[in-house]
Amino acid sequence: MNTTLLPCAAPSPKTPKRRGSTRRRAPSHLPPVQSQETHDAALHAIRNLLKGRTSYDAFPVSFRLIVLDTKLNVKKALQCLLLNGVVSAPLWNSEKSKFAGMLTVLDIIHLIQYYYDTANYEAAAADVETFRLESIRDIEKSLGVATPPMLAEHPNSTLYKAARVLIQTHARRLPLLDYDTETGHEVIVSVLTQYRLLKFISINCTREIQQLHLSLRKLKIGTYVSSNPPPQNPENPETQNPYYPIATATLDTPVFDVVHMFSERAISAVPIIDQDGVVVNLYETVDVITLVRLGAYQSLDLTISEALNQRSPDFPGVVICTAGDSLGTLLELIKKRRVHRLVVVEGDEEEKKGGKKGRLLGIITLSDVLRYVIGEVGIGESVEEIAALSTASCTPLSPDIIS
Repeated sequence: MNTTLLPCAAPSPKTPKRRGSTRRRAPSHLPPVQSQETHDAALHAIRNLLKGRTSYDAFPVSFRLIVLDTKLNVKKALQCLLLNGVVSAPLWNSEKSKFAGMLTVLDIIHLIQYYYDTANYEAAAADVETFRLESIRDIEKSLGVATPPMLAEHPNSTLYKAARVLIQTHARRLPLLDYDTETGHEVIVSVLTQYRLLKFISINCTREIQQLHLSLRKLKIGTYVSSNPPPQNPENPETQNPYYPIATATLDTPVFDVVHMFSERAISAVPIIDQDGVVVNLYETVDVITLVRLGAYQSLDLTISEALNQRSPDFPGVVICTAGDSLGTLLELIKKRRVHRLVVVEGDEEEKKGGKKGRLLGIITLSDVLRYVIGEVGIGESVEEIAALSTASCTPLSPDIIS
């Protein structure tokens, strides 16, 4: 009997069952999904935060408050502002023991234009020594410029409500008033600025800011050079402006021409461009005030180029961006440094389409940013309706401006 031997496989050992890993998986480094929905959700979260916080919460740990009496003359008030490194201050009527409005750099600009229109240098230099703050509103009326709004809020009012007032009035600052329980008199507690409010957002909403990824161009934040300017009219110089509706100047423009732009348009800065429209500098209202503080009233006849040589050496420089930058990037910048406006210039994207890198494209102010982040005030809502939202937290104000 023949027997065939077949190879026999050795029994294989049992493979131990692998245990699942208990180690946590590292977080993904991929950017979050970018969509309109995530962007809108971030804005909604920021607004909800502001509705739950008061103006007190936005106060810095340490700050100083400069208050000027309306009987003070303009020159001393100006020196006080500059020596303390501020550009505005609440006004106080000591006769009535009440808040009397705000003194801003724009008020001084109006005063300068008034004297240039109605008096010579010697008269202006002599009068400014005795001219009192209480008379500034009369100057503004004679120039036909709008009187600043007489609004304030209580420190316990929500930041969202305060922001809505800032948006509605187009003001850059909002006085916060309380009452002395013993005398019943008004007490100026602080001033909430647009910069302080936006910095509060940038510090406390880090996660939400990262989701504000849409470009400034898409969000239409700011004022941009019009692609359809009005028809040219020889009698209207504004229609000759190739960068309409943005006011611009060159290094050869007289300082007083820019002062007129400040006063007429109620703006605080003008981009300085070269013959190709490339932004080379920025002239601000503070630059004019520096000349006035030095007693150089006649220096307003200088060109911008000559005046810039007298600019303070601590000037922080011109902050520029492109229309392709995101809102989140802008708010991150506000967290890191003091920014009041950004000049939008043509970048790589525009250059590829035949543009010129660095050429003026637009300008973004903190008002523009705050208006978008908070949301436009409802259609038909007036300043009076905003001021009357809450009788408990809103300080009632007298219709008097400065008396």
